[in-house]
Amino acid sequence: MFKRPYFDEVRKRLLEPRKFIQVIAGPRQVGKTTLINQVLADLEIQSSYVSADGVDASDTIWITQQWESSRLKMKLSGAEEAVLVFDEIQKISRWSEEVKKQWDRDSREGIKLKIVLLGSSQLLMQECLTESLTGRFEQIRLGHWSFIEVHEAFGLSPEQYIWFGAYPGSMDLKDDEERWKSYIRDAIVETTILKDVLMMARIDKPALLKQLFELACRYSGQILSFNKMLGQMQDAGNTTTLSYYLQLLSSAGLVTGIQNFSGSEVRTRASSPKLHVMNTALMSALSGRTFMETISDPGTWGRWVESAIGAKLINEALQNHVDVYYWRQRQQEVDFVLKKGEKLTAIEVKSGRLARASGMQAFAAQYPNAKVLLVGEEGIPWQDFLKIEIGQLF
Repeated sequence: MFKRPYFDEVRKRLLEPRKFIQVIAGPRQVGKTTLINQVLADLEIQSSYVSADGVDASDTIWITQQWESSRLKMKLSGAEEAVLVFDEIQKISRWSEEVKKQWDRDSREGIKLKIVLLGSSQLLMQECLTESLTGRFEQIRLGHWSFIEVHEAFGLSPEQYIWFGAYPGSMDLKDDEERWKSYIRDAIVETTILKDVLMMARIDKPALLKQLFELACRYSGQILSFNKMLGQMQDAGNTTTLSYYLQLLSSAGLVTGIQNFSGSEVRTRASSPKLHVMNTALMSALSGRTFMETISDPGTWGRWVESAIGAKLINEALQNHVDVYYWRQRQQEVDFVLKKGEKLTAIEVKSGRLARASGMQAFAAQYPNAKVLLVGEEGIPWQDFLKIEIGQLF
């Protein structure tokens, strides 16, 4: 059975003495539930897994009931320690306050019940964790699957990975593209937007949110000001609303906007975002093309390749404390700039798209200590780049 790289880390933490609540957060359909159940099956520790799916949002007593049940099971079995997993915990209102109350009680009474929280709404999880559980938790952030993982688990080629992306639950459908696209749209996109994003905050213009998502898929890899985005949309809005909605979509693991790298934090924040899908399955599912039509068109295929490179960097950056930017000054542009501490790595992707003015030379002149990499023609083949871990780029 294929196990994600996080398996060993989660297992190690649960074998340690009870110290922190373990929080595993990430987008829908990246294998959080499968991962924790694999770990629990491998451990010789009493465990319970419960899900808040179907539980009323106001039912905080449900958390207490599950906690008390695990305490009672420990007492009846004579177990010195046990694990209790709450899945989709963010669906319960004020969940973090109840978790804090029960965790502190166990700490006072010496009850060695280890707690794992799973959640798919990163923004909502983070806000509650920092408000109520400061100093009591460790977090593992799961991103979308890498090419290496998808290849080992399902045997996909680099080209198939570019098109079909990295949702493991969709892989059995890849031989029927229309059915596969329907699955991505219905089981991933609609579910995430309707359940996760709408849980994070009040959305006054849900149609605008959906249009922004579709726009980001259509223009993945391109720089668009918020004013230009508004010009592409039918529903009225403003730039502040769009910026906030893009943040929500990013927290849900769907699409994001990376900023222009600058020595000034103010200028960076004020820059126009470069839109990127966080999983290329999203842009494929919303396109009117097939895999063979797309791969046969060098210009279009190049856009998919660049989006896959961007998605890889964005996902791995979340787990490696790396910031991802683009760089643009006048007509000069660099596709990606990675920043880890004081170290910089600039990446240019040449993959069949129409030639653009390269800014690599200008960037290197301005930042002489930065590493510069070319992916594609005359550089690292994009197929090989998909296998490289982000930490190796510094």
